[in-house]
Amino acid sequence: MSCGFQNRRRCPTEQEKFQPSKCQMAYYDNPALVRTRSSTPITPEMSKILPYVTDKTISRHLGAYGRSMDLGHAKNYFNPATRTVYSRYQPQDWFLSNSCNYSLSDKERSFAERLRADAWRAVKETDARTRNRQNDVTKRLGERVYDISFWKSELNNEINAMATEIENLKEYKRTCEKALADTANPLHIAEECLMNREKRQGIDLVNDDVEKSLIKEVDVIKRCQAKMKKVLDKAYVQLKMDRAAQHALEIDAKDKHHAQGLDDRMQQLRNSSAGVGYMPGIENIDNTITIPESWARYTQENIARSQKERASSERLRGEIDSTLRQCANDMWNNFNSVNNSFNTRIRETTDARNKLQAHLQKVSTQSTNNTVYFLSCITMYYTILRFNVAQTRLDERTRRINVELCNDPVMKSLQREVSEIRESVRILKERLKSSELSLARLMKTKATLEHDISVKDNSLKIDSSFCMGMRKGFPMDPKVGPIFQMPIC
Repeated sequence: MSCGFQNRRRCPTEQEKFQPSKCQMAYYDNPALVRTRSSTPITPEMSKILPYVTDKTISRHLGAYGRSMDLGHAKNYFNPATRTVYSRYQPQDWFLSNSCNYSLSDKERSFAERLRADAWRAVKETDARTRNRQNDVTKRLGERVYDISFWKSELNNEINAMATEIENLKEYKRTCEKALADTANPLHIAEECLMNREKRQGIDLVNDDVEKSLIKEVDVIKRCQAKMKKVLDKAYVQLKMDRAAQHALEIDAKDKHHAQGLDDRMQQLRNSSAGVGYMPGIENIDNTITIPESWARYTQENIARSQKERASSERLRGEIDSTLRQCANDMWNNFNSVNNSFNTRIRETTDARNKLQAHLQKVSTQSTNNTVYFLSCITMYYTILRFNVAQTRLDERTRRINVELCNDPVMKSLQREVSEIRESVRILKERLKSSELSLARLMKTKATLEHDISVKDNSLKIDSSFCMGMRKGFPMDPKVGPIFQMPIC
């Protein structure tokens, strides 16, 4: 293509063909050095060793020479006098640039060799360190499993001992409950004797030795029942405490069993085991609530609590045993005392009745007609009926309305009638009371001797037949009485 001014373009000369244009980058304007990725993985430690290359031009690697010259953007300029394009670089610059490239290559190559050696050494050290750490953790897991197994065996032994103690205490509690139920029959018989002796009549209602012995027997039995109920309440509370301690031990043993299985499985875990995975951020999660000291102290406290409750349970069983034996002895002694008092009283009552029958033949009785009493009753009955009639009339006349509410003679007569009947009733009641008292005194005077004889007969029947009849079959023999049968542990 021919060059002309009509196209306003000039054909380049031979020298200009080999000169870089303003649009093109110079040879030394090559961007940052490009490095291939190493086959050795870059760890955070290695990344700190490697320098970060921020140099973008060759001139930054020239040292003192590069500081004095700017090789980044060589600008071409046009000399109109010679009509020739000249470069700013000299031959020595070209040789210097080549020499810098050679030294940079050697430097980078030696640095890469050192870096590879350091990386390999770091890999070996990391492998040894992680292997030792893993072995140490495995050893510690084994020690942890041993500690858990030891405390779990201690807990199981204490659980078995507590279970045995609970069964023993339950047996003592059952025996005490049966003994308490067995005291109901002696108490019922003693109270029944007191109730039967309340049926005595007249002068025989005396607070004699028999009644005092019976009252004392009832009091002794009730005190024995109170003691038994007290120890039963203690046994009930102690059983709750024992079960609570046993429950705490069982929960702790269950947790120990779970932890032992988990740690034992972790101890057997290897790099090639199934289920091994990468858990990001798991090392930052800390859900622990105890330390080894508090962990061991928790189990020790549970065992100490169980031992304390077992000791309290054993003392309570001894208290139950002594209480039952003491109550049995007290009840047996009072039983014999009451029987002796009954036999003495029966002999005294028999002698008194025989003497009264001897005097009865010399005494005559008189009877009094009680017609006045019945007449008074009939008269008072009819008087009360008339009193009701008068009150009914007054009540109905209050229902008159308006001006008919008149205080007429009928009203006054009814009011006087009511007052008179009330006064008559009062007088009749007083007379009736006087008549009853007179009749009672007459009947009492008439039948004094017969009454005394009947009283003595009644007392003998109560003491000998009713009371002693029940007490003969009373099981208070120490070889027979169920209250004495204690369990043997």
